[in-house]
Amino acid sequence: MHFICTRENLSRALAFVIGVAGKSVNLPILANVLIHAADQGVTFVATNLEVAIISHLRAKVENVGSFTAPARTLNDFVNLLSDEKVEVEVADNEIHLVSGRSSTKIKGSPADEFPVVPASVDGKGYVVEAEALKKGLEQVMLAAAKNDIRPELSGVLCVFNVGGYGGLTLAATDSYRLAEKKIKLEQGQEEARVIMPLRTAQELNHLLSQGKGAEAERTVRLQVTENQIVARSNEVELISRLVEGQYPDYTQIIPKDFLTTAEFETEKMAKEIKAASLFATNGVNAVSLELKTTEGVVAVSSASTQTGEHKSEVAAEVRGENNSTLLNHRYVLDGLSNIGASVGILKLINPESPCVFVPKGDDSYLYIVMPIRQ
Repeated sequence: MHFICTRENLSRALAFVIGVAGKSVNLPILANVLIHAADQGVTFVATNLEVAIISHLRAKVENVGSFTAPARTLNDFVNLLSDEKVEVEVADNEIHLVSGRSSTKIKGSPADEFPVVPASVDGKGYVVEAEALKKGLEQVMLAAAKNDIRPELSGVLCVFNVGGYGGLTLAATDSYRLAEKKIKLEQGQEEARVIMPLRTAQELNHLLSQGKGAEAERTVRLQVTENQIVARSNEVELISRLVEGQYPDYTQIIPKDFLTTAEFETEKMAKEIKAASLFATNGVNAVSLELKTTEGVVAVSSASTQTGEHKSEVAAEVRGENNSTLLNHRYVLDGLSNIGASVGILKLINPESPCVFVPKGDDSYLYIVMPIRQ
């Protein structure tokens, strides 16, 4: 194997795959990246056996072949190179890199030791705007369960053209909070309902972040089968298994009618809740929100036997009845930081009901926090 490329292109191709390459006690080869040079170009492949990422590199291929090298060592070294031209060649189970006056040998492993990455198969196809998908994933991933006690909750539900909405609905919940985002589809009419693993959603978000810039592709092509999801752009392809199981019907917990709504500046509310969080009891993380119609404020308070107590008010346009709720401040701050609007709206029925946060003027996103029982 022998090819020549630019340092910038090589660094970019490695940046796409580096996230899934990691140490494994049982399979040390998973820490490597598979490099495959063919007549039509060079591909880099990394996998953790749940998700695989394939990135494409524009290069002049002198000799075809395949080899694997430690992903992080290779990535870190390439990022330190100063000369723009890089020559890559394999000899004696080592990968040789020559760039300017620098010459380096990195020990690797034969390509046949690398696990076989499942081929992507044709399924139901969709096209979605890349930036919208990236933002949508960021807005819902935070609510996914961080453990595998209920595997279906440790993923992001992806619903295509189901339930009266002709688009993509992303949702995640850990039973304590829920996030839902609706995204317009550029193409694709078929119905589908699948659960994407949280790690896959995180990697897809990472790829979309890496893809920013003048050459970034505006759209992402998605393909869905019964057990696989594939995301493609010109430079990179992600292939992942899906989470098995039935996602709960979360729509049942979304309140339809409210007794109180409060419109507030998102940044100011977040600042006061952060202040209150300093005086919340550890483990409970409870912050009280009191919606006062006459005064036109949301009163924020907390108390702890160890640290003291805090009270403040946020100016708000409060409509309906006086109301209150007790919420986990971490969950609320997560929602406010991802609401994506300078003005947010808090909707409430009573202290025992789910509390709904939405951005003003945008009905595509909602974030629900379950109250702490008093």
